[in-house]
Formats: sequence, structure tokens, C-alpha cells
Amino acid sequence: MRTKFQLVSETCPFPGVDYSFYFQMIGDIFYALESSYDFSTSSTENLNMFLVGDRAAGKSLFVKTAVVQWTIGEMWKDTISYIIHLSSHEANQVINYSLIQLISKDWPNRQAPVADILSDPQKLLFIFEDLDNMNFDFSVDESLLCSDSRQHVPVSILFLSLLRRKMAPGSWVLISSRPNCDPSIKTLMGKKDCYVSLELSDENKQEYFYLFFKDKQRALTAFTHVLENEILMDLCQVPVLCWIVCTVLKQQMDKGEDIRISCQTPTDIYAHFLASALTSETGVTECGHHLFLLNHLCLLALEGLFNNTLNFSIRDLTSVGFTRLDIFVLQAMNILLHSSHPKDHYKFLHLNIQEFCAAVACMMELPICSIPSAKEKYKEKRELYNDFSPVIISIFGLLNEKKRKILETFLGSQLPKAASFRQNLLMLMRHLGNNPILLEHHMPLFYSLFENQEEELVKEIMGFFLEATIHIHAHTDLMVSLYCLQHCHPLKKLTLCLQHIFENKNPAVKLTPRQTKGLDYWRDICCLLHTKKNLRELEICSSVFDGISEELLSKALGHPNCQLQTLRLSHFSADTEFDNLFRSMVRNRNLTLLNLNGMPISLNTFSLLREILSGPTCSIQHLSPGRARWLTPVILALWEAEAGGSLKVRSSRPA
Repeated sequence: MRTKFQLVSETCPFPGVDYSFYFQMIGDIFYALESSYDFSTSSTENLNMFLVGDRAAGKSLFVKTAVVQWTIGEMWKDTISYIIHLSSHEANQVINYSLIQLISKDWPNRQAPVADILSDPQKLLFIFEDLDNMNFDFSVDESLLCSDSRQHVPVSILFLSLLRRKMAPGSWVLISSRPNCDPSIKTLMGKKDCYVSLELSDENKQEYFYLFFKDKQRALTAFTHVLENEILMDLCQVPVLCWIVCTVLKQQMDKGEDIRISCQTPTDIYAHFLASALTSETGVTECGHHLFLLNHLCLLALEGLFNNTLNFSIRDLTSVGFTRLDIFVLQAMNILLHSSHPKDHYKFLHLNIQEFCAAVACMMELPICSIPSAKEKYKEKRELYNDFSPVIISIFGLLNEKKRKILETFLGSQLPKAASFRQNLLMLMRHLGNNPILLEHHMPLFYSLFENQEEELVKEIMGFFLEATIHIHAHTDLMVSLYCLQHCHPLKKLTLCLQHIFENKNPAVKLTPRQTKGLDYWRDICCLLHTKKNLRELEICSSVFDGISEELLSKALGHPNCQLQTLRLSHFSADTEFDNLFRSMVRNRNLTLLNLNGMPISLNTFSLLREILSGPTCSIQHLSPGRARWLTPVILALWEAEAGGSLKVRSSRPA
């Protein structure tokens, strides 16, 4: 185990901040781990710890540090006697495995004291690294689990047998994974298991800024800018991206630039970072070699994404024109890094940088090229690339002339395809606006337009759309939706789906600054219901509201300037309270159609609806209950008769 995990270097690969910051974070996780693992009792006998973090969040660094600290007696002393480690790369290379083989694989000549190790499983820790990258079937029938340590079984069966303690009962299991893993992985967690999220908290980010800038006032200026920018704040959750943001902000401040203008979006950050990095090494700018490096980096990035290649071999790099010296220079610039797997491979500093370079490639005249890795038939899960939305977002960002000039000034020439890209984009957007069925929802477009930030282009594109469907899952979704909807003047129909965003059911709990800002965005979105003169139809589906968010929506619906004629509510959660929402209808003189489809209508809610809809000030003439539960045909008939024919009820047969 000592030879498998080399001692972590004390020198940070990113200049400006040493590893002390990261070790402090890791120390906090160690504390959580040791607090969860109470080795003095058997009460936590089958406790598992899940360490979850995004790409480059520090999962591998944590695992390596944990093992090294254990080998030198600084962690789990006298509590853990053996650590058995299995990486995703190792797991993907075998089909069947026995527990004995797993225990012995890292011992010299594979000769491990298996009997001694298994004699006291409470001092045995299994580490499964990068579970999301393992080619496992997690939906395995429990009857297939194995208890025989000698039996050869599929690696997924072996893993699940250890997780369920069919083997080595009393042992401990540590699992690392990315959050965007197979949803079935979440079913593996027990109620008492420990879940640790590896991301920089707001406090961690602020501390990092102070360490990086060293000057408190400059650090505060930079951090305040990021704090007020949700997109950049989210970027800084990952240490390496936080380092990139800090690096660019410092460079811009050193030049006397206003970072509120020069560093608004990730496009700004990555463009400044590349332009600066590629001119940082002495002699590179001579004879325009920095342009050669950029052109071939962009070609490599695009070919890699098209061919599911994020880790490049030497042959890949030379196939696009790089020499060994170029590779060394790009490493010195912190643009390319050595890959931990496979050996002798290289990768971009972060996938975001590769995606941005690929976007730049789309606007350049580059030769046709095929990298050797494209021909490889087998690709691990993490190597597969099928979501080009980040590339598209960066392309939109580069369509902003001011942002594009960051690179064009560096290049000394314009990106040749930018103008044609813009024209083709406008044609596509017009087509999508005329055929709304082609867009399932508008969130990818909204993020792209928010990245662009060019008022004229955003207004022109949003002017093509009479309908908008937005899915809200995060505060940034609220922010970009508000930005785009404010520019959508012809909007006639708005469909909203809000989940995991307004779930503060306890009004006594103080809201976080981010939650408060989210409510501000939501308030402004609700105001659009009475400021958009063409808006006639609102549909809210599969949504969850708390008291404050529902009250803001209700006030907007009841505003005297609200021109809505149709309100559709569908598939709300059973505990949603509709009092304010339904009572707001009385104040809206334009609302004539109410559709309730799949709504949890209780008898109390039914009574409230009957009271409101039968009132003299209610203008609703058509009620369509759809498949609303509890509204049976008999009740509907009684309701319609009681309304004296003034309310037309459209019933539908249940599916």
C-alpha cells in the first residue's frame, strides 16, 4: 500500500497558494469520518461513508492523503490494521473477482495474510474510488450476493456483497464518487451512512481568496465581485476553478481594469486565462508560436470531445502538431497536466478549459485532423462526452464582440467564423420560435444568452419566442431565466416547473443570503405576470413552493394589471397549500379559465375552491379539473348545478 500511494507533494501545482489550505479542508473531512466511525462500539457496525464531489473537487487527493496518513500512523492508529483499495480503473479491467484476490492484489507476489486480515474485520477498511466510473450494474438482486471469500463473482456482486456485509461483516467501507452518477447508486446508501460533499463552502472560498491575494483589501474586492455573481460563485466550488478565477481577477486588477466589467462571465475568465498563460513563457511569443499553440490546443480540444477523449496520449498530441517541447511548455503554463490514468497521458487543466478551447475552435479555420485515441473501441464512463451544452454556451459568449476581442487582441486577428455563426444562429432561433414543439424547455438557451450578455442579440433572439418553458432547480436557473424573460417582449405563454428551490417550510428558520437572493429573483419573475402586456397563459407544473414564494406568486396573479386569461396548475406535491393562490383569482378580472390536472385536491381545498369560484367577483367561466384527484364526476355535477350554469366544468376520464 505504501508503494501504491506515493507521498503527496507539499508543493502546490498552482503557484500562489500552498497545500496548507487543501490539507485543512481534508482535515475537516477526516474529523467527520472519525466522528462517524465509532470504533469503540458496535453501534455503527455497518456504517459506510460516501465522499461525493465534482470533477477536480479533491476526491483522489483526499483518498491518497488518508492512506498516506494511515501508513505513517497519523490517522486511524490502533483502529485500522489493513486498507484494501480498489480504483475504478482496476475494477474495469477485471470481470470476475474473489475477496481473496481483492485483498491480495497489492501485496508482493500477491501473497497476503488473508486469514489474519479477515480474522478481525472491524480493523479492515475497504476504499472504492470513483464508483461512478465503474462499469457496474447496481440493480442486482439481493439473492445473488455472495458470502464465500473464495468464490469468483462479478466485481459488482463482490462490491455489493461487501457493502451489505455479506462478506467481512463489521468492516468499514469508504466510497468516492461524482454526484452525476447512476441514480441507482443513491439507493445504496443506508439511513445511518455518512454522506460528505466535497465542495468549497462560501467560507472556504473567502479564506482561499485571502490566502491567494495576501492583501486583505484586494482579496475583499475580488471576493465581493464573485459573491455578487452567482455563476462565478458556483465556479469557485471546485478548487482548480477557484484558482483560475483568482488568477484572472488578480491579473486584471494588476492592470488597473474594472473586474466588474472585464470579468462578468466564464467566457471572460477563460479567455483572459488562455491569453495570459500562452504569453507567460519567455520566447513563446517570438515568431507567433503562441498562436500556433492556441490553434492546436483548440483543435485537440474539439477532436477530443467529438471522440470521447479527455486524456490524450503522446501520439494524440503529436498528431495535431505538438512537439515534446510544446507539451513541456503547455505544462509549464498550467494548461495541460499529467493524467493520473492512463499513464503517460495528458489532460487539460480542467474539462471547462477543454470545452472553451473547443468553442474557440468552432470559430477558427482549422485543418481536419483525427487523433489516434478516436479509434479506441473501449472508453471508460468518465471518458464519454455527450453533453455539448457547455461548448454551446461558450460559443454564445464568444459571439459577444467585447468578449471575443479578449482573444482577438491576443491573436492579432479576428475569429473568422464569428460573423457567419451569428447569422446561422439567428436563422436557427427564428425556426425554433416558429416551431415551439422542437424545444422541450428553454433553460440551455437561457444560459447561453446569459453568457452572451449582448443586449441587442438577446432581444433579437428572445423576440422570436411567444412561448417559454423553464425548469428551475437552482438559484442560477432563476437568475438566467429572469434575465431572458425580461427581454422576451412578445411572450404569450409561460410554463414553470420549480423543484428543490423553495422548500423552507419552517418560517422561523433564517434564510441564507443565497436563499434571499433567490427570492428576489423569484419576486421579479412573478412581477413579469403583470408587466408583460402580451402574456395570457401561465402553466405551473410539478412544483414545490414554501409560504413566501407562494405568497409572491399569489400577489402577482392578483395584481390589477395582470392580463392572464388562463391558469393551469398540474401535479403539485400533496402538502402544497393553495389558499393564497386560489384567493388571488378573485382579484384577477381577466382570468377566465382554470385547469387543474393531477392536483391533490382535498375536500378542504374543494370547499375553498367552491367558495371562491362561486363568489360574485370571480371571473372564471371554465374549470377543467383534468385528472385532479378527489374531484369525482358526482362532485363536479353538484358543483356545476350549484353554480347555476355560470361555471362550465370540463371533465376528463381518468387514465
